[in-house]
Amino acid sequence: MKQTFQLFKRELRKVSGDSSLFLILLLAPILYAFMYGSIYLNKGEDQVKIALIDDDGTAISRTLTEQLRSTPMISMVSSATIAEAQEKMYQGEVQGYFYIQHDFEKDLLSMKQTNVNLVLNASRFLPSSDLLSTVTKVCMTVGAGVRKTYFNKQGMGEDESMKMTNPINMDYRPLYNASMTYGAFLLPGLLAIILQQTLLIGVAASFTSEREDDQLGKLYQLSGQSVSSLIFGKSLLYFVAFMIFGLFFIAINFSVFGIQIRGSSLDLALITALFISAVIVFGMFIGSFFKTKLFAFQVLVFSSYPIFLITGYSMPYQALPRVVQWISDLLPTSPFLKIYISVVQAGGSLQDNLPTIIHLILLWGLFFILLVIRVQYILKKQANKRDSLH
Repeated sequence: MKQTFQLFKRELRKVSGDSSLFLILLLAPILYAFMYGSIYLNKGEDQVKIALIDDDGTAISRTLTEQLRSTPMISMVSSATIAEAQEKMYQGEVQGYFYIQHDFEKDLLSMKQTNVNLVLNASRFLPSSDLLSTVTKVCMTVGAGVRKTYFNKQGMGEDESMKMTNPINMDYRPLYNASMTYGAFLLPGLLAIILQQTLLIGVAASFTSEREDDQLGKLYQLSGQSVSSLIFGKSLLYFVAFMIFGLFFIAINFSVFGIQIRGSSLDLALITALFISAVIVFGMFIGSFFKTKLFAFQVLVFSSYPIFLITGYSMPYQALPRVVQWISDLLPTSPFLKIYISVVQAGGSLQDNLPTIIHLILLWGLFFILLVIRVQYILKKQANKRDSLH
């Protein structure tokens, strides 16, 4: 216990005396969480601009356009011709255009199928997806209203005309992300990635600096010549600090950004503790292969986005190429995000995620064993080098 405390104090002095490590380990998690999280504070977009060309100019076409204008998602911009609307879209003034053809009302009232044209700039996925969903709902609502009025005029009652208008009534109930916003989906995973990346980069760089300064032998002596004690003592500071950050995210950031925790906060804390432990030994193992701290920073800083992409969070795991799935399975981030999102968004428990928890425990055990072997190899190599010099 005394040796562990000595290693803890040494690591604390090391981090506080190194500006780069202090910044990435103790300041970056909070700064990044609020800075990146604030981008998605509003969670969703509204008032997306779309051009309107109404070549019909009838009561029903005006009703349709008014219904579109009344939605919070759409901001209508009138255009005289399709060419004008296309030019506005090319210039980025609107995200698409909606064209109501001539004889729109006439065809509807005669119960003929009529067409409206929606052209969207799909190079930006989120606006085009939101516009398509909103316009589709409005068109279906207005179309159903016209059909119901027609059946009423044919002498049908309210119930019968409603059945004729809408024979299949879909009761759509989105769970967990009821607002269907991108921010509500992304924020929990984003905070988890910030926690992981700052820890991974900091721990790897710290371990690399021990190799760079030829301090592993002294650490080994300080730990009582036990590699396991060396790893535990060096890990303790990072575990304590990032557990505090993790609990801070749950208590403060989730509240500020309006993220609801549907599951148990205790389950979330326990799985976070296991994840932090796995990332620490993973980071030390990765860091043991770099020879300079600067190079470790340069490589690992650029790993954030690739790691996020292959975890199966932004793209469904089953849609990833098989080789990428294998790589994803070797990262502690992948099983952690599955459990984390299950607890936060779906209200799952540890029991519900037992296979994934076992996956994370196995990764922790694997990287711990590999780290022990790697440290023993480095210490033996350094000892042989000293012996050859003598």
